[in-house]
Amino acid sequence: MSGKATREKRPGSYRGFELLPVHLYILTHLKRAGVDYAKMMAKMSGLPVELITNAIGDLLEIGLIERDPGSAVKRSRARFKKAFEVHKHHSYYKLSREGELFVRSIDERWLKRYFNGLFPEGWNVVRALAQSRDVKEAGEKVSIDDETVEELRSLIFITEKGRKTEFFKRLCEFLGV
Repeated sequence: MSGKATREKRPGSYRGFELLPVHLYILTHLKRAGVDYAKMMAKMSGLPVELITNAIGDLLEIGLIERDPGSAVKRSRARFKKAFEVHKHHSYYKLSREGELFVRSIDERWLKRYFNGLFPEGWNVVRALAQSRDVKEAGEKVSIDDETVEELRSLIFITEKGRKTEFFKRLCEFLGV
């Protein structure tokens, strides 16, 4: 059975594993960064390190990412690093071949199915929120009910006050939303 057929059974699942937005963030972060470690991904996204670490464990288990071998990382491979070469003090991760192919397959059609699978009119809500200052302004563009607002909070897309989180901003930037 091909990976594509498996992916299309449920929006947002990969070989039966339900991908959360934090998983998508890590995949797209590694696509941009080349290699990186959990603490830096957490720092850039504003998410707790434990959440990132758990999501990395999930992605390692299903084979979308892998540990980067070696004792040093050059800036040509770790594109977010400022120094020319860094000796590793953390476990660095990179996309596996399977992960590379999966991330390449993420297009607007896939994103639409994915976000619509998370909550009603998800794609329209996410796009409106990405283009707005906060959830109130996004609600002027598309209908956002209280249940959707709660879902946006639980996904860490908005704060308690309805502002966009750093995580949501980075996810949208990396996904091209």
